[in-house]
This record gives sequence, C-alpha cells and structure tokens, in this order.
Amino acid sequence: MSGRVNRAHWVSPLRRRRPSGWATQKPTWREARPALISDVLKRASARPSGNWFVVGASRDVRCGGRPHGRTVGGVEAVVWRSESGELHAGPGVCPHLGAPLRDSRVVCGALVCHWHGLALDGNSFAGWDPYPVHDDGVLVWLRLDTVGGEEPSERPVVPVRPAAGSGVDAVFTSVGRCEPEDVIANRLDPWHGSWLHPYAFLDLTVTRPPLGDEDDAFVVDVSFRVTDRLVVPVRAEFTAPGPRTVVMRITEGEGSTSVVETHATPLTGESDAAPRTAVIEAIVAASDRRGFALARAAAPALRPLMRRTAARLWRDDLAYAERRWALRRAGRFPG
Repeated sequence: MSGRVNRAHWVSPLRRRRPSGWATQKPTWREARPALISDVLKRASARPSGNWFVVGASRDVRCGGRPHGRTVGGVEAVVWRSESGELHAGPGVCPHLGAPLRDSRVVCGALVCHWHGLALDGNSFAGWDPYPVHDDGVLVWLRLDTVGGEEPSERPVVPVRPAAGSGVDAVFTSVGRCEPEDVIANRLDPWHGSWLHPYAFLDLTVTRPPLGDEDDAFVVDVSFRVTDRLVVPVRAEFTAPGPRTVVMRITEGEGSTSVVETHATPLTGESDAAPRTAVIEAIVAASDRRGFALARAAAPALRPLMRRTAARLWRDDLAYAERRWALRRAGRFPG
C-alpha cells in the first residue's frame, strides 16, 4: 500500500513543450544592456579574493600520485599530497637548477626532483618557500600574494554548496585566449543562454536583474532541454562572490540547491600580449528525491557525462569570451 501511495504522489520533473523554432523566441538584446553587465562586472571585480586562485579538482591531487602543476599569473606552481593526505604547494621551479617540478615524483610524501633528486617536504629550503593552499573538498585553491596584489586572507571565499556527501560533483577545465574578466562577463550575461545554447536551454527569462551594490543577483527562469519536447524548468540565481568567480544556484524546481561554480584563473601575467585564462568549473548536483542515492553511487560513471555537457557549453562560451577580449584589445568593444 505504501508503495502505491508513494507512486501516487510522485511528480515527474519533466514537462512537455511544444516544439518551436530558434528564431521565434523573444529577443533579449534590449534587456541585456551593456551598461548593466559592465556595472555588475565592476562591482564583482572590486570584491576581495584574498589572493586565492582555483588551480584544479581536489581528486586530481592524490596521495602518492603525481604532482599537479599550474601556472597562475605567469608564476609556476606545484601542488602535491603527502602520504597522510596533507596538501603542499610551492614554486614549480626547482631551487637547484630550475627543473619543472610538475614533472617530478612524490616519494614517501616528499616531492623529488627528476633532474638531480632534490627532495622537498613542503618546508622552506634554499629559497624555495611554500605557498598557502586550501582544499575545500571539491577544488584546490592556491594563494599567490604577488599575483593577487590584495590584502591576503587566511581562507578563500568558498561558495555555499549542498551538504558534503549529499551531491554528485564534477570539475571541468578548459583554457581560452582571454582574460578572467571576459569569462566572468560571459557568466554575468544570462540573457544569451537560449540563443547561444539552444541545444541546452529554452524559455530563458531574467525575472529580476541585479538591484545594485549589495544585491547583485540575477534571478532566472529557464528550462533545461532533455529532448526536443521534454524539458526540466527551474529557477536559478547567478551571483559573483569574488572577482574571478560566478555561481549559478538552483533555488526552485528539480535539483534545488545544486550549484555550478565558474572560476577564472589567469595563466599569463598582466603584461603578456596573448593572455590565457583557465576556466575551472565545479558542478555539484543534488536532489531530495529518494532515487538520487543511485546517482551518488554511480558518480564515477556520471562525472564524465557532466564534464562532457560542460565542455559543449564552454566551446561556445569561450568563443564569446575570446571575441570579447579581441574587441576590447582593438578598442572596438561596444560595452
């Protein structure tokens, strides 16, 4: 009897939608005002980061595994774990003769240079000084004060996520020829969603744009496309808690509390004529449906699918960001 009652109250997240052409949707260019996006971007850029940069996924830095190398703002850095799981980080250049430590090995918790065998245990040695590093359970953050140039903070500003262990997370990384502000500007323009990504989004409406100052959230109603006629409608909120981060959080509908964090990490220095930025995106999916426990159990199989979906979206969004940078460089950006 209880099974019948549960089935009777079960509500499918899918909604049927009549097919319509891409060109028949309502234009959004009037609402997507360049001045509005620019103002939100400026306020986001002014928020403190404490000089913290996302460098990769937590699960990519494994105990006893290879070190993880990342160049941030033109500075080579390396991250590794000791046998106990403790995270270490520091310059990616060996203090002996300059070998790239990202190609070295971790032996008994120490980073051993593959050129001459110099071992670094994470403490200062011969001019090599460690960097502050933080693992939030999904992403690894590195503090580089010479790159950030701000007042340093003890910990990064980590967005609120579903409770640990309650969701399925995946991390996608891609690199574009642009600056972090171009990536963030893309995410602060939700109006492009169903025009640039019609294979993923439908019926996108910004129901409330940012109000300014302390309230810089975009509230968006959108349907995620499952098939040509089946969609999942949700309400989402876009916020920028820092100068290189935008968070999309589902607030109503299927997957409420799920988040997509987009982090833009500069790879090149400010003076580089050809800037490159890493987009490191963390997707943390959650659901209060009883069957979601199966999704958590199948997380290793789901993560490649989640990354593939993100890759398709960022193929278009990086083209947007790169185009924006090229126009800014030429002095022809309309905003």
